[in-house]
Amino acid sequence: MERRNQTMVTEFILLGFSLPAAFNKLLFAIFLAAYLLTIMANSVIIIVVRANPHLHTPMYFFISNFSAMEIGYTSVTIPKMLVDLATETKTITASGCITQFYFIFFCGSIENTLLAIMAYDRYIAICNPLRYSTIMTYKFCGQLAVGSWLSGCLIPMLPTIWISRLTFCSPNKMDHFFCDFAPLLKLSCTESSLSAITFLVQAWFLIMTCFLLTLVSYIYIICSVLKIPSTTGRQKAFSTCASHLMVVSIFYGTIIFMYVRPSAERTSHLDKVVSVFYSVVTPLLNPIIYSLRNKDMKKAVRKAIKNFQRE
Repeated sequence: MERRNQTMVTEFILLGFSLPAAFNKLLFAIFLAAYLLTIMANSVIIIVVRANPHLHTPMYFFISNFSAMEIGYTSVTIPKMLVDLATETKTITASGCITQFYFIFFCGSIENTLLAIMAYDRYIAICNPLRYSTIMTYKFCGQLAVGSWLSGCLIPMLPTIWISRLTFCSPNKMDHFFCDFAPLLKLSCTESSLSAITFLVQAWFLIMTCFLLTLVSYIYIICSVLKIPSTTGRQKAFSTCASHLMVVSIFYGTIIFMYVRPSAERTSHLDKVVSVFYSVVTPLLNPIIYSLRNKDMKKAVRKAIKNFQRE
């Protein structure tokens, strides 16, 4: 693939949102608040789950893993975005960009697998409650968690190796606010069609497999809940599942739109808006929806606050 200007570059300019200075300041304030709230809420969840023996259950074990992943995910993308919004210099080195790319998809892979695991956990709890303790043992939960983090390490390796072998030429302006796969390919002056096809296949396999496993789990859950004779029992089960479904719907709706379609069909402005949802909005909503709306979690948080005040 030939490019008009063959001057090789070692850094990129992230164009970001290309808005007037006043809007950039507003976005900076919004994203900073979202980032701080996300870090604080997820940190509280991890601390409370570890400190409260009543929350040492498979569900909260996976939620604490999910919170740790969200802290890492937002820390990979938002701080650089804040720096770019606050300053005129919006550059990032090629090696820094590739590193960011790897850790974004490291966390994204973990999120996919954890959501599928958490849906399976709820399926066992609601559809097979008598077998729950024998299936979801501490050993099995640990194996699932390790598997999700290990998959996060391995899955982005091939795309990262492909990207690192590309040669990037001028112009070095990337129309995005973080280093994503499609924007990086656009800046390459070497043949990259095979990399694009392989990445699309890999994204299809990971995203759609985890999505279908999650979807099937919730279909069984909903069918099982509808059979509960007690109205109170149905409401309790639905309240738990509804919050999980909200997280799943927002997350998969955005990433399927972003990654389960050919790169040729991408429009940069719409992609940036959608990217804000899964990189800023959903990490902020996840701890609220998954944990802080939960009665046991709220009770544990209040207890932790009282203990802290006494000390």
